[in-house]
Amino acid sequence: MSWFESFVLGLVQGLTEFLPISSSAHLRLTAAFAGWQDPGAAFTAITQIGTEAAVIIYFRKDIGRIISTWSRSLFNRELRHDHDAQMGWLVIVGSIPIGVLGITLKDAIEGPFRDLRLIATTLIVMGVVLGIADRLAARDETGGRHRAAKQRKTLTDLSVKDGLLYGVCQAMALIPGVSRSGATISGGLLMGYTRESAARYSFLLAIPAVLASGVYELKDAGEGHVSWGPTLFATVIAFVVGYAVIAWFMKFISNKSFMPFVIYRILLGIALFALVAAGTLTPHAGETAG
Repeated sequence: MSWFESFVLGLVQGLTEFLPISSSAHLRLTAAFAGWQDPGAAFTAITQIGTEAAVIIYFRKDIGRIISTWSRSLFNRELRHDHDAQMGWLVIVGSIPIGVLGITLKDAIEGPFRDLRLIATTLIVMGVVLGIADRLAARDETGGRHRAAKQRKTLTDLSVKDGLLYGVCQAMALIPGVSRSGATISGGLLMGYTRESAARYSFLLAIPAVLASGVYELKDAGEGHVSWGPTLFATVIAFVVGYAVIAWFMKFISNKSFMPFVIYRILLGIALFALVAAGTLTPHAGETAG
């Protein structure tokens, strides 16, 4: 991998990680469209450490408060009913599904799941799901001609059951094209949470899973055509760009619809199917990488 390739892929990772459009799919597609070799699951997982570092810094006050209260609640029973202590446990509980499935499906994640036809399918299907969830949220927020606006849930209403359901949604993102933020935000909206609450828990929930995945894949870094230098460079680029995207996205969702992302996902999926059908791209383009 050249330094230019790593710069472009790091930029793509930072731009797409927090948007509901799938960063892993865009890394895969960028390589395929450019005629480069597939950077692989290890490269993707390690560069995500950069974007998660951006999450940690952006939400540092929330994270510090949660870790502090959760740690003290282990020895102080009075703190166990504190929302921050409960959030600590809910992040742990919500991380279980992706941890189990990530290890179980490792070979599929690095192989069959990277088929461009599957990516096109998940882009379209999850785009439709996100669109439905967004419309339901908008209907609750604005009400209608014959119905009053409905109060949606916030993170103070988060239960163990909802935390696990969020975790299952996050685990779906092991398939490129699903999108970690897209799946968890859609799940949160369908469970009745506000856009801001769904996005905030989505970002917090991703931290343990992404960091664990990145550390686990470190052993495979530097193998094949992707060396350590370009991988680290891409990770730094992803961090810088990712931080800017988080700040923008959190403001965007406060009063905007997810429909632009829905339309983009569906059009990209259809275009990908068309390119594969026309023979312009093969389903496994670039997968001959070392």
